[in-house]
Amino acid sequence: MKKFALATAFAAMAISPLTQAADYVIDTEGAHAFIQFRVSHLGYSYVEGRFNTFAGTFSFDDKNVAAAKIELTIDTKSVDSNHAARDKHLRSGDFLNVDKHGKATFVSTKIVPKTAGQFDVVGNFTFNGVTKEITINAQKVGEGQDPWGGYRAGFTGTSAINLSDFAIKNILGPKAETVALSFVVEGVRK
Repeated sequence: MKKFALATAFAAMAISPLTQAADYVIDTEGAHAFIQFRVSHLGYSYVEGRFNTFAGTFSFDDKNVAAAKIELTIDTKSVDSNHAARDKHLRSGDFLNVDKHGKATFVSTKIVPKTAGQFDVVGNFTFNGVTKEITINAQKVGEGQDPWGGYRAGFTGTSAINLSDFAIKNILGPKAETVALSFVVEGVRK
C-alpha cells in the first residue's frame, strides 16, 4: 500500500507542472499590447485614443480557464488622443485628474468561461481613485512559439465604463457618459 501511495504522489508531482497555469508578462516593449478607448463627442462623432504606458501580468491554462488571472497597471498620464491640447485637458481635474490619480489598475477576481476561446474577465477597476467591478468580454487569439525562442499567448477584450461611476463629472452630454474600452494583450511566458 505504501508503494502505491508513494508512486501516486510521484506521479502527481510529475504531472502537476503540466496542468498548472503558465505565467506571462504583457509585451509592451515590443508594442504588442494596446489599451484603447472610444467616447462620443457631443453625439456627433467620437474621440478615440489610447494609453501609451501600462504594464501587467497574467496566468492562463486552456485546461482550466476559470483559474486564469490578470493584473494591469495603467499610467493615466500617458493618455494619447492624437491632440496635445485635448490630452492636456484630459489629464486635468476635469477628467483623469492625473496629479492625484496617476495610475489606474485592474485586478481580476474571477474568470467565467463561455464558449471555446471566449470568457468574461470580472475584476476590480480602480480609476480616478474609485474602485468598481467591471467585466471584460475576452477572447483568446492564439498561443505558441515565437521566432526568438519564447512562448506567447494573445487575447482581445472589450468593456465599457460610465464616467460618473468613477467620479468624473465633466461629461459632454448623455452620449459621452459611456467610454468603450478595448484591450489587445500579448504576453511572453516567464
